[in-house]
Amino acid sequence: MYSVGIAYLLWLLSGFGALGFHRFYLGKIPTGLLWMFTGGLGMVGSIYDFFTLGSQVREANIRNAIFSRGQRRETSGSNWRVVEDGEARVVHGKPGEKESLERIILKLAKENRGILTVSEVALAADISVDSAKNDLDALVSKGIAELRVRKTGTLVYVIPEIMDRDEPLEDF
Repeated sequence: MYSVGIAYLLWLLSGFGALGFHRFYLGKIPTGLLWMFTGGLGMVGSIYDFFTLGSQVREANIRNAIFSRGQRRETSGSNWRVVEDGEARVVHGKPGEKESLERIILKLAKENRGILTVSEVALAADISVDSAKNDLDALVSKGIAELRVRKTGTLVYVIPEIMDRDEPLEDF
């Protein structure tokens, strides 16, 4: 991880950025050489760097996280993301980690406008029909879902919070 403090210290030690030490530190070798041979582009580039050095450090951290991802084994199967403060983070997740069954059910309900059947849940979650029915009944007992019977006699589970509007309930 690159540090903003070290980058500003190198900027200061290199003659207010004229020698470009901070650019070498951030991995910007070509522009570091340009800064070194032109005196920071006549100090105009050095002044620009003074005001943008924080964002340059964030970009270098992101670039470092992206390129080192494939080289390090401990982050294989992980994802990186940029959080609100702009720092690069490596998010460790267990490889092959499955989603919880409740999360699968809720995603499926959102796709189907809040209406589910036992067979849909069994297919989506790759579980038995009996297990899917027990899990949906558990959501009913928690008050999250409601059990309804369609005019055709099909049992459906309705999650009212996810439904777009109450109109589909009139079809039952």
